[in-house]
Amino acid sequence: MDYQAKVDQYVPVRLETDLSVLSENERKMLPLLIEVSEIMDGLFWRQAFGDKQELLDSIDDPAARRFAEINYGPWDRLDDNKPFLPGYGEKPPGAQFYPESTPKPEVERGNPALLDLYTVVQRDAHGQLMAVPYSEVFQAELEQAAAKIREAAALAEDAGLKRYLELRADALLSDDYQPSDMAWMDMKTNTIDFVVGPIETYEDALFGAKASFEAYVLVKDKEWSGRLQRYAAMLPDLQRGLPVPDAYKQESPGSDSDLNAYDVIYYAGDCNAGAKTIAINLPNDEEVQLAKGARRLQLKNAMRAKFEKILLPIADVLIAEDQREHIDFDAFFENTMFHEVAHGLGIKNTITGKGSVREALAEHASALEEGKADILGLYMVAKLHEAGELEDAELIDNYVTFLAGIFRSIRFGAASAHGTANLLRFNFFAERGAFSRDETTGTYRVNPEKMAEAVEALSEKILRLQGDGDSQGATLFIAQMGRIESELQGDLDRLAEAGIPVDVVFEQGLE
Repeated sequence: MDYQAKVDQYVPVRLETDLSVLSENERKMLPLLIEVSEIMDGLFWRQAFGDKQELLDSIDDPAARRFAEINYGPWDRLDDNKPFLPGYGEKPPGAQFYPESTPKPEVERGNPALLDLYTVVQRDAHGQLMAVPYSEVFQAELEQAAAKIREAAALAEDAGLKRYLELRADALLSDDYQPSDMAWMDMKTNTIDFVVGPIETYEDALFGAKASFEAYVLVKDKEWSGRLQRYAAMLPDLQRGLPVPDAYKQESPGSDSDLNAYDVIYYAGDCNAGAKTIAINLPNDEEVQLAKGARRLQLKNAMRAKFEKILLPIADVLIAEDQREHIDFDAFFENTMFHEVAHGLGIKNTITGKGSVREALAEHASALEEGKADILGLYMVAKLHEAGELEDAELIDNYVTFLAGIFRSIRFGAASAHGTANLLRFNFFAERGAFSRDETTGTYRVNPEKMAEAVEALSEKILRLQGDGDSQGATLFIAQMGRIESELQGDLDRLAEAGIPVDVVFEQGLE
């Protein structure tokens, strides 16, 4: 295997920002937060694979070792988690959250705590499944992390940031993250932000029930953030206008939702594995969302890197030449931003008595939620254009940039919730004529009227699946639409042949 070619799928990008906006105390906080991030990175290695050092020490080829570092294990995250090192079979769908080869029905029949977000499932002395809290399994590392966070909190000059950090340190040791999530939502005037802890559930492909450790060290861009704030106030109206019956939009988005732009200084753990996140929508706790809304953090420096290094080259290969002028960074930023906003729309609890959408749709919940956010984000962009709220640009810019973005994200593979979500959308759009493909040039052209119709139809489809908690329907929909046909694969192969990277890998940390 050509391991260097594998590594070259990722283009190196230095994470930089203007640190002169920080006070002396804030600059002193950064090394502490990066140390905590490094601890989270080690914990995610344990969740995703096991012993990091043992794996890396067993690899002689430097490029193969680097590729294992990027993937946090011997499975290629951009190629459906196929093993790339000899001696390894398929990646366990439950990663290291459950005993390997544990049958799903055994977990489902057991204590409900087995599916708690913050427990590792192990077998007791009698071979019975038991749930062991993260705070116990990872106690030594979490105590170190909590101590460093408290050191940073002592330096914090912003009262909201100080309170959040103190509560987050407590949460790492108690597994009770809700108070710190509430405090994080109350932060409004901070310049530094720190997203840390077990958060997303993508790594658990068995049930989508276990949270993975990660961290982001962030610096707020207050000028860009000021431009975004007005959109948060529009959420209730946008919710009421969704293209589904009232029962599917009866919940009200929290009024404290906010939008901010950040530059990232450091990624660690889950968010740094394989394809890199360019926007954050948190917290995931439905109770916090209903009470306080959510925060959408747009990661501007990472987003611009992907736009310039990946999206523009993709457009030069796959978008019709006369529509390439519509590939625009502001449109890319808006599409990504409203994707995050759209996570707060729709419904969190089924209308059929099946509990939360996440519980009802289980392993399909993440892919459907990402699909919902993408399509409702574009739906919202169209509505805001109609209302004159995005008057500096044309809707066609968003549509063409969105189509190019689908090709970018499909390359993450079906093992990624985001990759699956983009496949669903590509195939649905193809059926509805939202775009056409020129057989001679192999390029794609957006058909704006049919695109608008397809956006509404797919929005309704996903919102109904979620609201009904229709696990069987979700399984069928993903089976039908979550596939790469030969023509699309051929076009994706052309991107690889052109040497266009699939994603970025960060050079990060303080110099």
